[in-house]
Amino acid sequence: MQRIRAVGRAAAAKKYDILSAMMAHALAGDAQDQRLVLRLMALITTRYNWQADELSIGQREIARLWCVDERTVKRDMARLRASGWITVKRQGARGRVSVLGLDLDRILLDTRPAWSNIGPDYVARMGAEEMAPEEADRTVVPFRRADVAAAEGVWGAARAHLAAEDRALFDAWFAGLADGGIDGGCLVLIAPSRFHATYCRTHLIGRLRTAVRRSDPRLSQVRVEAGG
Repeated sequence: MQRIRAVGRAAAAKKYDILSAMMAHALAGDAQDQRLVLRLMALITTRYNWQADELSIGQREIARLWCVDERTVKRDMARLRASGWITVKRQGARGRVSVLGLDLDRILLDTRPAWSNIGPDYVARMGAEEMAPEEADRTVVPFRRADVAAAEGVWGAARAHLAAEDRALFDAWFAGLADGGIDGGCLVLIAPSRFHATYCRTHLIGRLRTAVRRSDPRLSQVRVEAGG
């Protein structure tokens, strides 16, 4: 679920804030990251429907906008999907292009380290707006917890990514998931209870897929099952 939606009376300001986060993230990266983010920002500013969260444009049109060939479009759009920034809402069929969406939650998570480059006022504003209600009620833990180091296997690496992004969320839900192996290109995770598995499938599957995909691009799916 997206925590920030650029709709309502403050829609214009929210759009600028999201684009500013992407810009700061790109400028803090290398030339390849800068080019990829700039190309996505071009799609957002010219073709993205903020209210419906829909981006509908064919590869030929993207290639013309980016001044590249369609092979480059396929490569960069695949990178954006793998990063979790772009999601496929409806797969294209004959004569119709795919309908894409933006995962604003994932974009804000990935760009957060660069927010301070914009300024403390931006950090304060975005931090307060991005916070979900359940996060605001979390009890602050006064002691430092040990870092979660990357372990062997796909899930071992994905665990480290998830812990680095949000340690409280990791401790509450991801730490209890066990590696159930890989089944037909899908990573199986075993939850300690049926409720735990249902919650992860309903609310956290997007984060799990992105972390797993970044650990091993060959895996595109995650299945959470309740343990016996």
